[in-house]
Amino acid sequence: MATLYLTHPDALRHLTPPGHPERVERMGAIGRVLDDPRFAGLMRQEAPLAGLDSARLAHSDRHVDAIAAASPAEGIVQLDPDTWMSPGSLDAALRAAGAAERAVQAVLAGEAANAFCGLRPPGHHAEIDKAMGFCLFNQAAIAARRAIRDHGLERVAIVDWDVHHGNGTQDIFWADPSVLYVSTHEHPLYPGTGARSERGEHDTILNLPLPAGTDGAAYREVFEGIVVPRVDAFQPDLIIISAGFDAHRRDPLANLALAAEDFGWMTRALMDVADHRCGGRIVSVLEGGYDLAALGGSVAAHVEMLMQA
Repeated sequence: MATLYLTHPDALRHLTPPGHPERVERMGAIGRVLDDPRFAGLMRQEAPLAGLDSARLAHSDRHVDAIAAASPAEGIVQLDPDTWMSPGSLDAALRAAGAAERAVQAVLAGEAANAFCGLRPPGHHAEIDKAMGFCLFNQAAIAARRAIRDHGLERVAIVDWDVHHGNGTQDIFWADPSVLYVSTHEHPLYPGTGARSERGEHDTILNLPLPAGTDGAAYREVFEGIVVPRVDAFQPDLIIISAGFDAHRRDPLANLALAAEDFGWMTRALMDVADHRCGGRIVSVLEGGYDLAALGGSVAAHVEMLMQA
């Protein structure tokens, strides 16, 4: 079986103001690297358009209805200091959710060995009732809920290695014992959440805040010594990666010091857990990563490793 790569041109229709780091050019950086001949073995599909009911798997009716109502007919509108919508943003967010759902379906059905969803906007800051941090809907959370509700899974692990804490994913699964949420992130940094003491109602939240300057060797030590054993002990039926690449040393929004090969290493570490616990089933969804060269190289290392399944 091959690795499934899901994307869609609608990701280009989500427009942000000039100078905004979460920009259309991110898709070009990913597209160019994955067009290289070494990725010829990818199974490529266009992401389906999810319905608003998919967003309701992770978000309140009030939030979903508010995002739909905020979608402008022209121009761009500001939802918070960081988060904007253009006329194409709603469809872009629903394509990202649809990609995550399709990836879960394909991996669980044995159509693909694993999957990478390369779309925008990102999602892990979107809370049950709030858009923030560039994020409208939380596609990783939607995928986890879909896997449990419609595919009969009992336990899903979400591993978030974006450099920013996924406050939205934590909020959505705070009281849900069926989902383990593990986050490695720089602290202090936006959005200010993610302390070790934040553990959820069922001790299924694991936050691993890291100081500025943390390099690949220190990161790998935390990943191998804490993340991997915790995910393995949870015995997940599926692993979802919130794959942000902004912990790279070149990224302008943070201060960690990872290189592209570190993301490949982390991918392999989670693949080994998935091989042991859930038949290799991994779904990866793009989150952050704002230096274009670093984003392209890191995605390449990540996807190359997925293709070795």
